[in-house]
Parts: sequence; C-alpha cells; structure tokens
Amino acid sequence: MRILLVDDEVELTEPLSRVLSREGYSVDLAYDGASGSQMALQGGYDLLILDWMLPEIAGLEICQQMRSRKDATPVLFLTAKDTIDDRVLGLDAGADDYLVKPFELRELLARVRALLRRSATDAPIRVTVGAHNRPHLLQIGDLELDCENQLAYRHGRTIELSEKETQLLEYFMRHAGQLLTHAQIHQHLWNPEEQPSSNVLAALIRLLRRKIEAAGETALIHTVYGKGYRLGDGG
Repeated sequence: MRILLVDDEVELTEPLSRVLSREGYSVDLAYDGASGSQMALQGGYDLLILDWMLPEIAGLEICQQMRSRKDATPVLFLTAKDTIDDRVLGLDAGADDYLVKPFELRELLARVRALLRRSATDAPIRVTVGAHNRPHLLQIGDLELDCENQLAYRHGRTIELSEKETQLLEYFMRHAGQLLTHAQIHQHLWNPEEQPSSNVLAALIRLLRRKIEAAGETALIHTVYGKGYRLGDGG
C-alpha cells in the first residue's frame, strides 16, 4: 500500500515515515505543497497524509485539487488547527479524517488502517498499468499480485507462487466477491484433456491459503461448501 506524506516538519515526517514503513507501507515524502501537489497528481497512492499549512500550496488546496479531478484517494489531515470551524473547512474540502498535532502514533496508525480498509471496501480491486500498457499488478485490500513475476505481496511480505497458484489467485482477484464454482475453476486452470480430480484443486487451495494468509492475517479465500470458493474480506 502506497502512502504520500506531505509535511514541512522534517523532525516529524522522517520518524513518521520510518514507522509507517515498519508497518509494511511504501511511503513517499514531500516537504512543500508544490512537490506534494505534483506527486498527488501523478496518482497511484492509496492514502495521502497532508499537513494543513505547507509552503507554496496549502494542504487544503491539494485536497481540493484532487476532489475537483474526481480523485477519491483518502486524505488524512495533520494540523495544529483544532477549532470546529477548521475541522468543518477541512471536511468540506474533501478530507476523510483529521488529526490534531501533537498526536499519538498509535492513533495515527489506527486511522491509517481505518482509511485504507474503507478505501479497499469502496474499490475492492484495482489494476495498475505498467510498461506497454499491460495490466501487471492486481490489488484487493492489502493483497497485491504481480502476475508476470509470480509474486504476491501482503503486509510487507513477498510471497513466491507457482504458475498454477498465480493463475488461481489471478482468477480469484479478477472475480473478487463472486462465487466461483469447482467446475469454473477447473475449466480455467486445466485443459479438458487434463482435468484432475477435485482433490488436486482442494490441495492447491490449501497451499495458496498457507502462503497468502499468515497467522493473524484476515482470511481471504472462503469455502462455499458444496459449491466452490469466494475471494473477499468476508466469508
């Protein structure tokens, strides 16, 4: 998950960037509003953390620019402004949340997680376009899949996949939230002349689950007994 952090207080941004990186996020930094605005315009971020008062272009203006472009990327404001009028102004500009300085890191991390969960629910799957305009990166929630290189990423972990595991996970992610029957999955993964037994598919599912669902992580592949499987945050 990519985060853009824009704040001119170096003594805050650098330690905060390290904390976010340790949590498994990829963090880009900007120290003034002009640079932050340009980076936000390029897109590709899952969350923007903006200081309200910035040199050159205010964080409030960056947020307004994004919303005017119909960019719904979540925005969390960090600010010393703590009046009701200021909060209303920020929310009216399109901010999703608001945190007054000084703040506890635990609270900031909780708000970051909440905004990213909300964003993943609103837009469960995103395709990032790479070189030659070929979609090569799929994302659902906190799970990413690089189909070309047979790699998945979750919570900062790099997960190596076999060819069949990659094909199966890609099929799930392109049909997130849908019930995929045993027959549909068999037809997608194997040619008619090489149809394996149902035990082979069950074993493949078990292997994939072990890799993408580590201890403490939310289960993503759910069994619909007697029918098939569904990929999503809920059962």
